Amino acid sequence: MALSLRTWPSRFLARPWLLAFVPINAATAGFGVVLPLLILITLHGSWADVAVAATLFNSAVILMSVVWGHLSDRYPARRTFLVINFAGYGVLYALLSGVHSITALYALYAVIGAIAPAGASASNLLILEKFSERERPNAFASYQEMTMIGSILGVLIGYFWTLASEALLNLLLLLAALAFVSAVAIWFGIRESAEKAKPTQVVHHPESLLSRIRTITSFRIPIPFFPTRPSLGPGVWTRFRRWARAELHHEFPLIMIASFLFNLSGNLFNISYTPYLYSAGLAASSIFLVNVSNNFAQTLVFPFTGGLAMRSGPDRLVHRAAYLRSLGYLATAGFTFVAFSSPAAFEANLLIYGILGAAIAVYTTASSLILFRSLVGRDAGSLIGVNTALGGVAAVGGAALSGVLSLIGSFRLVFFVSGGLLLVSLPLWTAATVAYTRRRYGPARDAGGPREPVVNPAVDSGAALKAS
Repeated sequence: MALSLRTWPSRFLARPWLLAFVPINAATAGFGVVLPLLILITLHGSWADVAVAATLFNSAVILMSVVWGHLSDRYPARRTFLVINFAGYGVLYALLSGVHSITALYALYAVIGAIAPAGASASNLLILEKFSERERPNAFASYQEMTMIGSILGVLIGYFWTLASEALLNLLLLLAALAFVSAVAIWFGIRESAEKAKPTQVVHHPESLLSRIRTITSFRIPIPFFPTRPSLGPGVWTRFRRWARAELHHEFPLIMIASFLFNLSGNLFNISYTPYLYSAGLAASSIFLVNVSNNFAQTLVFPFTGGLAMRSGPDRLVHRAAYLRSLGYLATAGFTFVAFSSPAAFEANLLIYGILGAAIAVYTTASSLILFRSLVGRDAGSLIGVNTALGGVAAVGGAALSGVLSLIGSFRLVFFVSGGLLLVSLPLWTAATVAYTRRRYGPARDAGGPREPVVNPAVDSGAALKAS
């Protein structure tokens, strides 16, 4: 039975309460662009200051992901955790509107990172609890739609605000108000379910993990997700070595490394991109509009990625998406060799960043299907925890590397390194496909048959999920 990975709902809105996720995504998407501009324009900081802020934020996200995961397991109150998450954003955005030093901004941004994982799993578990098995594909698709619509609205709000005013601090108050709207809507619009889902159930639903991956696009970083909590007691190193030996002949380590390189390159690029646009002479409103092109392209392309994966296979799509993104990074590096006027720089980056948005939409769906395929008959909760933890490490690594490269002062080098990391990941994806084919069909098929499995990988994923 083929897996129906829906990326466009047959009903646009599965439940009215899903509208509560539009304002919070608008707030976080707008904030993702406001913060570096606040450092660069209002506080007269530098690219290095943006990188330091991102490093502190990403480090807080990683450290607190396990803590919030343990708390949400022990106290399965989905509504409460979402309200803590959303209202916390509102309070902290409001406090940031009165900031006058970069040091104070560092501290508040780190606290934002500390509460960011609070609602990371609650929204997906809430959908699992509120919808029947038959309704869940539409529910998760609707949730994704609300996320994408909110992201576009948030960046558009930033564009029109900065077009009319240069008061970035006051814009933070508006974003805080949007976060509070979602908190109030969640508190009064949703009741807790009598039956509670467990985090391990999320890994059995590709739509759930896919939607969870997409909720982080506002911050453009992966928030680690641990369906099975990591054990750090005695013997952890021995268990790790035993696990590593067992994985040597499986494609999962190759997928992890390739995903790590993808996330590392993406974070390195995204953290440096807004300072680059500012250095190229673009106004704050133009920088917001460039980000609109990225979010709009994701929203436009994402609904078709499920069908593309079914027809072409996720292996081929993940290669094309990573290759297209690497070309976008290298093209941006090429822009640094050209003495653009401000209008020409705006138009060139508007086009390239839109292409990068389309590529990430394709990559997200294709890589998710490949990941699910590799989890057949295995401890999916632990493996997904390892994979997303590496995503968090890549987020910190990308921010730190951006800070180091800022000392050289070369955006060109950053974009070349970002593109190079993605090109290095391409043979790893190929090796993962070969390893899967060999494991699934035996060495004979690998030696004489096609490099990709003849059976649609999505079918394998669907069968595995049905069996689980």
